[in-house]
Amino acid sequence: MKGDTGMPRRPAPSKPARKTGPEELAKDAIAHEEAVGGDKVRMTFRVILGRQQAEALAARAIREEKNTGALVTEILEAAVKPKA
Repeated sequence: MKGDTGMPRRPAPSKPARKTGPEELAKDAIAHEEAVGGDKVRMTFRVILGRQQAEALAARAIREEKNTGALVTEILEAAVKPKA
């Protein structure tokens, strides 16, 4: 064979084991987010809502005297609370 030196091939470098579970993958993803004190991180993203839902969210924030970001944070935290 052309280019065959008769030497055995070097084994491929070993790769670290892949993380398999969603929890492990999520932990790695969030590790790159900005820490903002305590055990909190800043996550910045946009959501697309229908106008009616956006207005309802804004009205709720006004009624509760909160800014929309704080209200959305509360809603998301409540949605992912660990089940007892």
